[in-house]
Amino acid sequence: MRIFVLVVEDLFDTGLTSVLDTLEIANELALEKSIKVYFEVTIVGVRESLRTRRGLQVTPKLASSLSPPNLAIVPALAVATPEALSKALQRSDINDVRSLLKSWYQASTVVTAACTGTYILAATGILDGVKATTPLWLAPDFRKRFPEVLLDESKMLVEQKQQVTAGTALAHFDLALWIICKQSPTLGQLVSRHLMLDGRISKTVHAMSNHLANSDPLIEHFEDWTRHNLNSFSMVDVAKELNTSERTLQRRFREVLGCTPIAFVQRLRVEQSLHLLQTTNASIEDIAKSVGYQDGVTLRTLLRKKTGCHVRELRNAGQ
Repeated sequence: MRIFVLVVEDLFDTGLTSVLDTLEIANELALEKSIKVYFEVTIVGVRESLRTRRGLQVTPKLASSLSPPNLAIVPALAVATPEALSKALQRSDINDVRSLLKSWYQASTVVTAACTGTYILAATGILDGVKATTPLWLAPDFRKRFPEVLLDESKMLVEQKQQVTAGTALAHFDLALWIICKQSPTLGQLVSRHLMLDGRISKTVHAMSNHLANSDPLIEHFEDWTRHNLNSFSMVDVAKELNTSERTLQRRFREVLGCTPIAFVQRLRVEQSLHLLQTTNASIEDIAKSVGYQDGVTLRTLLRKKTGCHVRELRNAGQ
């Protein structure tokens, strides 16, 4: 699979490196486990040289000299306010990137973006009329700026037919894992486990296994309903909503994900809690109530158990 990582001046360093590292790990594990998947990753751009926010010099291949890829990734710009994004979107290199993305899209390339990279993708018009996500704190501005996009900022990742968006800066990992899982769910599981053991993304890894659910419509619908009803979730209600039985849900989750529906809901609660901790100033008590726990003590204990980190550490990780 040919993948282009489309870079621009002043991009978010972690966004770039997390995508590259995750896909490289996937290639290494695929070779080790004899899984017939290979990601041919190329860093491309519209300028011969650029620097990231941290000053790393990048010399991409000029995209204009290459044929369209199977999939393109737009990492995040290292800006966090609507005003800074407005200025960035007016840059000449961003305009060139927008034109490039349009041409790739018309050539059937799957176009993806994470964090503030979703603004670049939306500015092309490619997201008009389809579902997408963006960073939670930018959602009001995004919705005003791109009213034709069907925004759902509650989701970490939104997949459409030819467009995929991921919400926060750390969702670059989610996006990379989605790419891997689409090619091989088995490899996706291996990469997820490897990264957990490696400790490199221990604070957000719980969001990753959810992408394996994309291969099963029933679980995907379960996830969608649950995300919108975390604070009042019940197995009775979700089974009724999906016109199925609790027993069928139990069996399907065991077959596809190897866990119970309740365990999956807990992962979603942890994921959403981490997301809110790192993108809002909401108290742990308020976050607990919003995801379905009666008090902050329960959530603190769960987060400590699942991530090995205290709430303050998790909140600081998003800054």
